[in-house]
Amino acid sequence: MNTRLTVLAGPTAVGKGTISSYIRQHHPEIWFSVSATTRPRRPGEIDGVHYHFVSDDEFDGLIARDEMLEYAVVHGRHRYGTPAAPVRSRLEAGVPSLLEIDLQGARQVKAKMPDALFVFLAPPTWEELVCRLTGRGTESAEEQERRLTTARAELAAESEFDVTIVNDSVRTAAEELIQLMGISTLD
Repeated sequence: MNTRLTVLAGPTAVGKGTISSYIRQHHPEIWFSVSATTRPRRPGEIDGVHYHFVSDDEFDGLIARDEMLEYAVVHGRHRYGTPAAPVRSRLEAGVPSLLEIDLQGARQVKAKMPDALFVFLAPPTWEELVCRLTGRGTESAEEQERRLTTARAELAAESEFDVTIVNDSVRTAAEELIQLMGISTLD
């Protein structure tokens, strides 16, 4: 089993969260980092499970104390970041670890941990990405447009990654990812 850090990134609405949820259900031996964010909670999200929801002042403190592996402003509005200590402790313990983060964060992790495996999750088509974003109904029309503008730029970053997985099937994409991590495939 490979215990190097695996970083999963891709454009907004590509299905990173869905893939991660699927893997969590089938592979509890994989540890998922929980990011900190300044954005408000969406319906159904649980603090400490989906994200650590923090204030701007709390986020500033994490940065000032150098407690973040990576952080960024995403979609021009809210900050997201990965607390470093939990990641390092899991890797030192030999636990397969996965970060599901945005592209800005992936670039910072690559600068600090170049031996990690960087996986780009791509949509099957642009049209499918638009349908996924608008179909989930969690953002206003203005926010959807902001995210689609960001997604166009993010798709161009694919060449910066070690491997690309096309998310045309949750199960297939999840199996590809865990195989890359050196873990037995899903049942």
